[in-house]
Amino acid sequence: MPEVIRKAAFALTASLTLLATACTGQSGSAANDDASKDTTINFWHAWSAPSEVKAVQSLIAGFEKKHPNIHVNIVGNMTDDKINQALRAGGDKAPDVISSFTTNNVGKFCSSGALVDLNPFFKKSGIDPEATFPKAMNEYTQFDGDRCAAPLLGDAYGLYYNKTAFAKAGIKNPPRTWSEFEADAKKLTISKGDSYAQLGFMPNYHGWESTTEHYFGQFSPTYFDSSGKSNLAKDPAFTAGFTLQKKLVDELGGFQKLEKFRSRLGDEWGPKHPFQTGQVAMQLDGEWRLGMATEAKPDFEIGVAPLPVPDDQADQYGKGYIIGTITGIAATSKKQNAAWELVKYMTTDTDAVVNFSNAIHNVPSTLAALKSPKLKYDPRFKTFLDIAANPDSTTTPASINGGVYLVTIQQFGYDYESGKTKDLKSGLAATAKQIDTDIAQAK
Repeated sequence: MPEVIRKAAFALTASLTLLATACTGQSGSAANDDASKDTTINFWHAWSAPSEVKAVQSLIAGFEKKHPNIHVNIVGNMTDDKINQALRAGGDKAPDVISSFTTNNVGKFCSSGALVDLNPFFKKSGIDPEATFPKAMNEYTQFDGDRCAAPLLGDAYGLYYNKTAFAKAGIKNPPRTWSEFEADAKKLTISKGDSYAQLGFMPNYHGWESTTEHYFGQFSPTYFDSSGKSNLAKDPAFTAGFTLQKKLVDELGGFQKLEKFRSRLGDEWGPKHPFQTGQVAMQLDGEWRLGMATEAKPDFEIGVAPLPVPDDQADQYGKGYIIGTITGIAATSKKQNAAWELVKYMTTDTDAVVNFSNAIHNVPSTLAALKSPKLKYDPRFKTFLDIAANPDSTTTPASINGGVYLVTIQQFGYDYESGKTKDLKSGLAATAKQIDTDIAQAK
């Protein structure tokens, strides 16, 4: 999926557009339709680019060929806000199946009962989700024992690096640990007056994709304890992640100098992205960046590798942070068995997943599809396939109030990197308390 849309959808979680708890059908009581009879179901999705819309149409055409009695009415360019409203309202024109870019909304979709629990459907079809989907994708499609969603392609984060700049700096290989990364970032940084001719890496949390959760993914943190309380102040992974980032900020010129430089650089989605122009030598980013960077035709060779890991986790090099598109069945749907046939096809049919991945250029969302010889990709894209399949790869857990806890952590990150908050320990404790308060109020 295009990350610019995913990020826009993520912003919705901060607005607390909660789903109505009055939705019913979670128990599967509405799944009494005969999927072998002629019927029409509605599928709402968020893709909007012409090539993506065409890919969705092709995906659905493949389904209708296998299920000629089930006709699918496709409604595209649907935001989570519009989907939420339709899920509450129900009716003949409401979606039977939805697709969302916002992994962070799974907790709200599940806890509100807006989407049905898919566990009974998987069991009825003899499909084991844990053996079908990569570990992280399997995790982010459920909340509190409720599997109200299934993964529909994914995004994996890795490291892009300027091979030409690496060679000039005498660096032979991409860094595997954070200490190696730190050394390389400093070696690749070339100052120019009060700015930079080349910056090794933009560590600031506003640095395009260098968000707190993307950094922390390499530390394999536990966001919540067994009682559902924030683990931010207790898990040393968070302390290590914040400490590393702040050290990079300080060693690469300080927050103010870096922010001044960043403000003059190109935006994330245009051809003047600073990695693509060579102004920044290393970039934390998702799999979609490879196509965008290649199309920009930079005057250097692009390298792709997994992000580094903490030095004491060197044996886990190759893991990464994963999120992705989800799909589910509306609790208000009166055609849930037919809807399940579509969800099952889109998410577990290997050829369907592979073909959709080839068209959308996102990471396949089943273990079988990740290994399929029918996948077509730039050899460098295999880095992201391997990250997705890696059992050590991580994601961020679902929460009843969506991604609000991530927004809260990110805000603390802004305060800490800028020096507004100086005491990391007390700051983490205060942030954890705020997260717990917000979750309690959402229940």
